[in-house]
Amino acid sequence: MTGPGRRAEMFVGAERDPRFTGSATGGERRMLVDFLGAQRTTLARKCTGLEGELSRRSVEPSTLSLLGLIRHLADVERRWFRKVLAGRDAPPLFSSKAQPDADFDGAVPDPSVVAAAWRAWHAEVAFAERFVAGAPDLDIVGQDSWRGTVSLRWVLLHMVEEYARHNGHADLLRERIDGAIGL
Repeated sequence: MTGPGRRAEMFVGAERDPRFTGSATGGERRMLVDFLGAQRTTLARKCTGLEGELSRRSVEPSTLSLLGLIRHLADVERRWFRKVLAGRDAPPLFSSKAQPDADFDGAVPDPSVVAAAWRAWHAEVAFAERFVAGAPDLDIVGQDSWRGTVSLRWVLLHMVEEYARHNGHADLLRERIDGAIGL
C-alpha cells in the first residue's frame, strides 16, 4: 500500500495537498477554473506511478480502467472546449460513432497507448486552459448537438461534475490496484 492506511488519514492540510490552494473567495471564473484544476490534478494523482497498470479493469465485465478514464476525459475536454465552444472540427480521438466505447475498450496495456493517452489529455487540457483564459467572459456560447446553446459557465460547471464523478471511479480503481487511498 502506498497511501494512508485509514480513510481518516487521507485528509491532509493544504500545505501537503496542491489541489486545493486556490482562494475560497473571489470571482466566479477564478473559482470555476480552480475547482476544475483541482479535479484534473486529482485524476493525474490517481494515475501517478501506475503506467503498467493503468489499463487494469475494475471488475468483469466492465471495461472501466484508469487508462480508459484518461482517454475518455481527453475526448470530453476536446468536445466541449475545442469543438463546441471554439467551433473547430474536432472529432473524438478515442471513440467514434462506429465504436462509441473505444475510449475504454481500446485502453490496453501497451506503453505507446498509455503515452498517446497522456499526450492527448495534456494537449486538450492545455487547449481548454488557454481558451478559458482568453474568453472575454463566462457568457460566451457554443452550439452542442445534445444540449443546444451552452455557455462557457455551463461547460466549466459540467466539467467539474464530469471529473468529480469519474474521480470517484478513479478512487476505487486505484485502491483495487495497489490499495492506495487519499491521493
